[in-house]
Amino acid sequence: MEFILASASPRRKDLLEQIGIKAQILPSEFQEASSGEDVYQLLETNTLGKLNDVEGKVLNTDKVIIAADTVVVLDGRILGKPADLHEAVSMLESLSGREHSVLTGLAISYAGKRNYQFLETKVKFKTLTKDEIYSYVNTGEGLDKAGGYAVQGLGAVFVEKIKGCYNNVVGLPLNLLYSMLNCWQIKTPKLK
Repeated sequence: MEFILASASPRRKDLLEQIGIKAQILPSEFQEASSGEDVYQLLETNTLGKLNDVEGKVLNTDKVIIAADTVVVLDGRILGKPADLHEAVSMLESLSGREHSVLTGLAISYAGKRNYQFLETKVKFKTLTKDEIYSYVNTGEGLDKAGGYAVQGLGAVFVEKIKGCYNNVVGLPLNLLYSMLNCWQIKTPKLK
């Protein structure tokens, strides 16, 4: 079975490899929307847009194409990737001491069939000091991450509690992926 990951995310690639999937990396060129719709509709639009883009580039329908999109939501507002250091500081200040949602949309296509689902995980941050925020932002780690932090890196020290799937916060909920693949009797190489 051949797999294609419609993402350049090294974290998603690593998570797939964790369960034995060596995917061809074929990043989507779909221009993600960042506002203007209901959060759940936006997530679906972006995830399926990525899947559509990569499906159009792949001639062989016997390959499994996996597309994902992750958003951080606080008070109904999407916190995307910070545009600069100032926005990163602002995001972390708003997350300080509060619970937020991390949602990942997951879309798979195989042999002319498609499936889309999403998963939500709640993350509670400790109360952050100004020094902690500025020290973290200056590492640059969270600048290319939704919400301005990386739970799998230094940002882990800010997390008090996670309700739900940790891998969802990283960017690819493996439990959901496994279930979706099993619906089509597609087995991961390590769990045949």
